Amino acid sequence: MFSTAFSTNLPKTIPSLPQPPLHSFPPIVPSFSLPLSSPKSRHHQGPLRHVIRAIDAAQPFDYESQLHTQYVKSTSLKIAVIGFGNFGQFLAKAFARHHHTLLVHSRSDHSPAVRQQLNAPFFADLNDLCELHPDVVLLSTSILSTESVLKSIPFQRLKRSTLFVDVLSVKEFPRNLFLKYLPQDFDVLCTHPMFGPESAKSSWENLPFMYDKVRIGNDEERIKRVDKFLDVFAKEGCRMVEMSCFDHDKYAAGSQFVTHTMGRVLERFGVESSPINTKGYETLLDLVDNTKGDSFDLYYGLFMYNKNSLEQLQRLEMAFESIKQQLFGQMFRVYRKELFGSAEEEEEEERVRLLSAPKETQNGAPVDSERLEGS
Repeated sequence: MFSTAFSTNLPKTIPSLPQPPLHSFPPIVPSFSLPLSSPKSRHHQGPLRHVIRAIDAAQPFDYESQLHTQYVKSTSLKIAVIGFGNFGQFLAKAFARHHHTLLVHSRSDHSPAVRQQLNAPFFADLNDLCELHPDVVLLSTSILSTESVLKSIPFQRLKRSTLFVDVLSVKEFPRNLFLKYLPQDFDVLCTHPMFGPESAKSSWENLPFMYDKVRIGNDEERIKRVDKFLDVFAKEGCRMVEMSCFDHDKYAAGSQFVTHTMGRVLERFGVESSPINTKGYETLLDLVDNTKGDSFDLYYGLFMYNKNSLEQLQRLEMAFESIKQQLFGQMFRVYRKELFGSAEEEEEEERVRLLSAPKETQNGAPVDSERLEGS
């Protein structure tokens, strides 16, 4: 039977092949045919057609690649980044490096940059983004627009266990907003990467990352989700600092706000590089470079939404006035000495002598104190 089916497609000049045992070929239906030229039929016009009944070829199977893909899927998060300014782009690239899935929304159309840099979808409508049920919603907006953006999110389209994260430079303000507007089932994580695109452009090693687990559910999946998110910064080498939002604002007002204030004062002052820069002056120039790239809205937000900032500003003013008084006081004493010379010194010595004279009296006359003590 096999011989007949095989030979009917061959010209008569080619002898039939010997019939193999029937068990040599599995019952597979022919899948395709190939045109072949027979070396014994040079006078035959047209190609020969041989029917191929089976393909016995090893299929490629990369087991290690399969395991890696499964591991990435098991450890990855679907993160929605709301706000795609400089800092949002800076963080999104880090999330992409750690194989997390990104969804991006911003009030400006950043779709070309999102596709080019991250190969991620951009959503102009928050409803479309929320319908994809991200695991994490990250707010990377300005301090001033945080409340309006938060109120515009359609919470009803998200999973009830969604984790909300902020990265603002103040902490009690977003914490209170989250607790005010978010449904009770949502988790809340307040964070502050104490660095930015400029200060961390070469490495995140040993840079502080502050976080406060404000409200996290007790089930294992929610706890693991928070750990996966924090692992991005830990694996980048950050120094992880768990701290309350209250303590953060207290410390940040004395460090971050003062740093931004001095940087802006020096920028207004007009510090410029020179051929004889000292190391200290180079530090001041670096301070100006690190702060002048930030918007005034950020600086204003540090002042307006951290109740400790006003006190720090007043202390700076008092410190500056104290230094001025010390300088002018010293200058006044030098001028007086040059104007009045030794006469004023003699007058001062007489005044000191009178003040140190014995004050005890006996019958209206001064009495030596040592003689009185001995009597």
